Amino acid sequence: MTAEGGDRWLERWLPLLVERAAAGPVLELGCAEGRDTATLVDAGLQVVAIELSPEAVERARARVPVGAQFHCQDFRDAFPLPEGATVGVVLASLSLHYFEWEATLALVRRIHRVLRPDGVLLCRLNSVNDLHYGGRGPSSATGRDEDCFYLFDGFPKRFFDRAAVERLFAGGWHVRHLEEVTIDRYAHPKVAWETLLEPLPY
Repeated sequence: MTAEGGDRWLERWLPLLVERAAAGPVLELGCAEGRDTATLVDAGLQVVAIELSPEAVERARARVPVGAQFHCQDFRDAFPLPEGATVGVVLASLSLHYFEWEATLALVRRIHRVLRPDGVLLCRLNSVNDLHYGGRGPSSATGRDEDCFYLFDGFPKRFFDRAAVERLFAGGWHVRHLEEVTIDRYAHPKVAWETLLEPLPY
């Protein structure tokens, strides 16, 4: 079930994710067709995955028939976890950048609440330098958080420079890793920010 193609980004993080999950599930926000889900399950992890598209959920279930629970919903709604449950790992690859700034901040706060104190959030976010897929370059980021949120191919998308990523996680997070990366997965190279974060007490 391992992810195919050139985007093998999760492999370097797997030992840490297995350690922090501590036999509990990984909460995956925006699993699409289950590419990363398959990598996690192959590493021995259980996954609770959320995806808005019914078609993508069906493909994900076919790709990962065991080891994962798939839920077709908006992940801004209540997470499909037992009341009061926490997890050691939240994964959000290319899924947190579709919302207005206040909604994105609220989602990040909800992720913080569901993580155990020793947990981690691993995510990737659109970069302003993602020129093939709607980014408009560094000059588009002027420090106002709504400047880089606009329609691209009919969908709202947000694009981040380093300062915007740091603002998003300024409250209650320790940024353990932050790197601009090029993803070899689509028709053209995609540029994104890859970041690993640990929750701090508010």
